[in-house]
Amino acid sequence: MKNMREDKHPPHHRPPHLREAGEDRDGFEKRPGRERGGRGPRVFAPGDLKLLLLALIAEQPSHGYDLIRKIEGLFDGAYCPSPGVIYPTLTFLEESEMVLGDAQAGKKLYTVTDAGRSSLQDQAVALEGVRMRIDVSKRSLRGHDRPAEIHEAVHNLRHALQMHHGRWTPEEILRVSELLNTTAKAVVDGPQPASEASV
Repeated sequence: MKNMREDKHPPHHRPPHLREAGEDRDGFEKRPGRERGGRGPRVFAPGDLKLLLLALIAEQPSHGYDLIRKIEGLFDGAYCPSPGVIYPTLTFLEESEMVLGDAQAGKKLYTVTDAGRSSLQDQAVALEGVRMRIDVSKRSLRGHDRPAEIHEAVHNLRHALQMHHGRWTPEEILRVSELLNTTAKAVVDGPQPASEASV
C-alpha cells in the first residue's frame, strides 16, 4: 500500500507539477491592504493540502473547482487556494493512485481509491491536526478578510470568466479586458465627489 507522505520523488527532485504546493508556494491569495509584492502567512504545512484534498474527495467525488470552493468554505472565505496550487496536488494524488480522475465534458471528476481510503485511515490523527491548523489559520486570516458582499461579487466574477472559455475572440478579449480594467480603476480611485459624479 502506498502512503501519501512516502512518495518516490524526494521534494527537491520532483518534477514541478508533482511538488507539494506548500514546498514551493503557499497558494495564499493576497488581500487588500498587503504591501505590494508581499506574501501572506503560510496556510498549509507540507503534506496538509494533499491530505485535506483526499479527505474531501473521500466525502464526495468532486471537480477541482468544487474542491477550491469547499476549502474556501472551511476558511469562511478568508482564504481561497489558487488553481495553480490545487490542480498539481490533484495530479500528484492521481499519479500516487490515491484518487481517480474521470474526464467529463472537459473537467475531471475525482473519486477516492481503496488505497486512498486506507491512507486516510492510517493518517486519521494527522487529518485531525490539519483541521485544527485550519481553525487556527482561519482566525489569523480574519483580519485580512473582505466583506461578504465583496467576496460574493468576486466569486461571481471568477465563475463568469471560467464559464466564458472558448469564446475569446479578439473583440471579446478587448471588451472584457477594458471592462475589468475600468472596474479595477474605479475601485482604486474610490467614490467620486458628488460634483464630479453628476457631470
